[in-house]
Amino acid sequence: MTDRQGGRTRGARRKVAGRLPAAQPAGSRKRMAAGPSAGPVVPRLARQAGASGSSAAAGRLPADSNVFRDVDRFHHAMLANAFLGLSPISLLGAWQDWLLHLSLAPGKQAELALKGLEKIHRFRGFLAACANAPSGEAACITPLPQDRRFDHPGWRSPPFNAFSQSFLLWQQWWHNATTGVPGVEKKHERLVEFYSRQLLDMVSPSNFALTNPEVLERTTKEGGANFAAGLQNLLADAADQSDGRADAMTEAFRPGREVAVTPGEVVFRNELIELIQYRPATGTVKAEPVLIVPAWIMKYYILDLSPENSLIRHLVAQGFTVFCISWRNPGREQRDVAFDDYRVMGPMAALDAVQAITGSSKIHSVGYCLGGTLLSVAAAAMARDGDERLASLTLFAAQVDFDEPGELGLFIDESQLTLLEDVMWSEGYLDQRRMAGAFQMLRSRDLVWSRIVNSYLLGDRPEVSDLMAWNADATRMPYRMHSEYLRRFFLDNDLSQGRFRVGGRAVHLEDISVPVFAVATETDHVAPWRSVFKLVHLLDTDIDFVLTNGGHNAGIVSEPGHPHRAFRHLGHRDGQPHPDPDGWIAATPKQPGSWWPAWIDWLRAHSSGDVAPPPIGQASAGYTPVCAAPGLYVLQP
Repeated sequence: MTDRQGGRTRGARRKVAGRLPAAQPAGSRKRMAAGPSAGPVVPRLARQAGASGSSAAAGRLPADSNVFRDVDRFHHAMLANAFLGLSPISLLGAWQDWLLHLSLAPGKQAELALKGLEKIHRFRGFLAACANAPSGEAACITPLPQDRRFDHPGWRSPPFNAFSQSFLLWQQWWHNATTGVPGVEKKHERLVEFYSRQLLDMVSPSNFALTNPEVLERTTKEGGANFAAGLQNLLADAADQSDGRADAMTEAFRPGREVAVTPGEVVFRNELIELIQYRPATGTVKAEPVLIVPAWIMKYYILDLSPENSLIRHLVAQGFTVFCISWRNPGREQRDVAFDDYRVMGPMAALDAVQAITGSSKIHSVGYCLGGTLLSVAAAAMARDGDERLASLTLFAAQVDFDEPGELGLFIDESQLTLLEDVMWSEGYLDQRRMAGAFQMLRSRDLVWSRIVNSYLLGDRPEVSDLMAWNADATRMPYRMHSEYLRRFFLDNDLSQGRFRVGGRAVHLEDISVPVFAVATETDHVAPWRSVFKLVHLLDTDIDFVLTNGGHNAGIVSEPGHPHRAFRHLGHRDGQPHPDPDGWIAATPKQPGSWWPAWIDWLRAHSSGDVAPPPIGQASAGYTPVCAAPGLYVLQP
């Protein structure tokens, strides 16, 4: 580590020390009671009101008139609780835009009337055909490929086929009604269509016992025992929610016991991260170590689940020296931690440690989701400043252009963001339950209503998997950092536009010159693959782009031998014409199997050779191992 790098890290530590309490010392391996402190938070309002009492009594405004803004914040926080965290103004504006423009579009109204009559005619014809063929008739409308609510054979028999067909026709008509209205803002159109879909999903016939043939069949077969089991499941879930207990599935897959068991040591800890160095599994290793930067919206062991599907274990077994950041789960005390603090105290501090421990001048960097966005910012700043320590950059399901962030962008506008910021201001962080609710809304059909039917009507509990348990082990986001992230990336899209500033100066993605390997997933609702594909157009370097089937998490946890996995691979070289995403996917056949081996081969091609494994830690450089992996931060509730 150079004097310049060491000075930068030490200066960052002094800068953040005033905002971050000291890290917990190594010790007990039990889950740390380091969650948010109890009791309400009143950041400034009470103090300001008291300090300004004499001024107010004299009829003058308080010296710090932010007291009035604080009143608004408390009011908005209470409003958010009443409206499930959604801005009523944002929703009202979208519905108003749609309704007013529809009222001024007689052509669209006539089209919808004709479509309604046509669907009624189709449905009447379907009913007549069913009356003449009691065994069932071919459907007049089929569900979308991803809609599996009506897969049970019972839906093809009367009267349940009539229930499903009428619902699907009605759903299709509402899609026609909420889209294509001239004059409606594109975002408002998507918002109205999204929420109309949510409301329709609530009243689907599959959600009710008397109109769901699968539920009735199970009830007849089991004599109602499924309802008794469903009631037990409901009471157990309600008890867990009221007591604030973690989902019971997390107890079946505990970090350091059933998951996150790849051998290693925590070799560095600061107020935001623990850096884990994994023990080598081969006699020699590649000269360039691998540093993984996961997102802090998730716990790192998504990449180190069970031994058979651990990406970290796989990397180690292939002869790489692997380091991984484990983020602290922030509480109210970290409310003022900034996005740049995550950069400085995260990947930059980790790079210093990795270089000091291994002695390597080059490091393979890997970022996942939000960690990939952070790593892209760091890489651009390093390129601007002449820091050449990166050998390559790998991004898993990570966006750098947020112009088309998918349905998650529906929750981001000025009104919605102000409401969310005021909630975070009052609590000091964004609670994991609010984040989980937003992500569930993106796939409510699968994550909400299907679960209700299976758990409470059929009485089934899904078989717990390591991925499901990890998903329930959620985290929190600090107020200041998350506000900056949502505003500067999602709302203003500063990074891709060259407006994002690090150290007071703008950073540009075009400055990144190291080779890039980017992975996107076909059904990602968080980082849509077409948004991730923009990396090919934004970066002036060689890029290998992989599109794999699966979602945001399941597509990344795609170990060799995983059934039904396939991927497409684009090798784009700097200077070549830029491909269109839709044209590329149409012309590129799928390759069966996992994408992991293709990535391993790419890493090897960008490594300089084999060396003896480095030591675990480097006491002479101040990186003495402090505890065994998975460390303490991952155990914070």
